[in-house]
Amino acid sequence: MATQIISTGASPFTPALDDALDELSAVEEGRVEVEVRLCEVPADMHGWRVDRVLARLIPEFSRSYLQQLMADGAVQLRGAVVLKQAARIAAGDRLQVELRATQQAMAFVPQAMKLDVVFEDANLLVINKPAGLVVHPAAGNWSGTLLNGLLAHHAGAACLPRAGIVHRLDKDTSGLMLVGKSRQAVEALVRAIAAREVNRQYLALGHGRWTGTVEQGVDQHIGRDIRNRLRMAVVLRDGASGKPAQTTFRLLDSGDQACLVACKLHTGRTHQIRVHMAWLGHPLVGDALYGGRTLWGMERQALHAARLRLVHPTGGQPLDFQSAPPDDFKDALEQSGLRYNEASMG
Repeated sequence: MATQIISTGASPFTPALDDALDELSAVEEGRVEVEVRLCEVPADMHGWRVDRVLARLIPEFSRSYLQQLMADGAVQLRGAVVLKQAARIAAGDRLQVELRATQQAMAFVPQAMKLDVVFEDANLLVINKPAGLVVHPAAGNWSGTLLNGLLAHHAGAACLPRAGIVHRLDKDTSGLMLVGKSRQAVEALVRAIAAREVNRQYLALGHGRWTGTVEQGVDQHIGRDIRNRLRMAVVLRDGASGKPAQTTFRLLDSGDQACLVACKLHTGRTHQIRVHMAWLGHPLVGDALYGGRTLWGMERQALHAARLRLVHPTGGQPLDFQSAPPDDFKDALEQSGLRYNEASMG
């Protein structure tokens, strides 16, 4: 027998994740398929937006959840699917709502996958993420993400925000990632990253011969590119849309076609290294979004999270992890004639 999909209440998670996890718990327990709710619009709601009416008539569900149901075609007005949240409604109109789990809710499910575990104890997990693996569910990638793998990897992940993920790598960036396995560890890792106490170093292969000094710091704000909303860009410091971003680049090797650099993040803005490398005139090989081109078979951005240094979030001992670049990166280096060894990351 169908029952309500979610029950709201106090939670440490964000509202959207609250809804998703609550919906998921109902689905996993076999309590929910679809509940059809019929509602008649009272006179005092005449002329209201349909999403506002739904929120008032079905108060046990969040407005964002009901809006998502509308987007999925689960709401009918006068017998026809209504997709526009701002559509006006009249007294006496009848609404039919299919209360069902949304894509977001179904995204938060365990999916067994092979994780390349570099380190693991009761509080901390360090993994080597392959290129192509999406870290967190989002539009177009509702399954097969690292979050899904973490939910299957250990039971405690379901009780943590974002399954313990405290920072992200782009889908096509490879390398080391930190994951908390307890709330204490997650909170400590978040604080350490915000305080710049986690040393994160990346290996990047950029276009062209290196033109700057051997070590060069870039302190340029990053914000959404107003000409292309899929991109980020260096923006004016006094602009409202940008945030401070600092990266230190150190040359490892350079040739006529490309340069190999070690990149140290001091902040964690979206696409930060990719944007700063493009700003320097050395877009990453394979990074079409920021002006890079495919070379030596490298069809994704040539960026690898090669080293992590930190203090254990609960034990306090110093930790130092290194990851060799994957095969596609190694092949590109070999064909480019550039040299790399792990000791050079420093």
